[in-house]
Amino acid sequence: MQDRETDRGIKMAESANAQQSKALRHKSRRQGRERATYRLAEELGGLETLSASYHQQNFGRHSHEGFTLGIIDSGAQRFFRSGGDHVAPKHSIILVNADEVHNGRSATENGWSYRALYPTPEQFAELALCSKQQVPWFAEPVVQDPLLAHLIAITHEALNYSSNRLQRESLLYETLSLLMLRHGRLKPAATVQAGPLLNRARQFLEDSCSSNISLQELANLVQLPPFVLLRQFRAQFGLTPHQYQTQVRLILARKLLRLGASPIQVAQDSGFCDQSHLNRQFKRAFGTTPGQFVQTEKSSRWSQD
Repeated sequence: MQDRETDRGIKMAESANAQQSKALRHKSRRQGRERATYRLAEELGGLETLSASYHQQNFGRHSHEGFTLGIIDSGAQRFFRSGGDHVAPKHSIILVNADEVHNGRSATENGWSYRALYPTPEQFAELALCSKQQVPWFAEPVVQDPLLAHLIAITHEALNYSSNRLQRESLLYETLSLLMLRHGRLKPAATVQAGPLLNRARQFLEDSCSSNISLQELANLVQLPPFVLLRQFRAQFGLTPHQYQTQVRLILARKLLRLGASPIQVAQDSGFCDQSHLNRQFKRAFGTTPGQFVQTEKSSRWSQD
């Protein structure tokens, strides 16, 4: 009887170990799917490209200085934009306007992969001037356009792997022109303009992002009650003052990393508590660590000679 109980206990332990090993292998495979590679086209105004595969990545609400133009290669992405949630399935195109608050996470159990371009407002302004149009506004967060998706794909390929500057620039402007023609709209007028007090608070956060200011101190600066400032700031800019401060710090951190500063120095100069704090916020915003970001940038820059 005791031998049978012992055998049963051994089998149960072996089964538990097998299940644990399976779970660990599954977790390892999921973690292995997390990949993000940023590249920089310096001759195109510092335009960025991104190639990424994510499973567990959950981007917090943020915005970019440039536009986001992405194609979903596999899976599906769920994201917030324009006041609501949207799902971008395989082969669809994601459009996010410059400075527009959005987030992102997987819409499926298997994650998603995508490629993205981040053209600058100045590039659209140049195109608009040549075509006698205004800088476009993209009203639809997700569009189905096979021709445009194909053009985005080959432009992304050229920006990542071709050193021919004429080809790279020609493809980029052909892509942006088609995007404007097919999906561009005039930007709707803001229903409520940001008042001088909110703009002053935002400007302070941009100019002094490394300052450890409290909400009360920021409220005193603009002569508003703290709760009123918090509520109005988020209603106007889509982020709380703290979220906006973090975003400005991350933008500064990326600039400093590109200039060759060490992650430790970057954390200090951009207002983060320490390198671990920088790593967590950087990973949440960009899907990669500061160290990985620096390595992919170094390995992908084309010589401009």
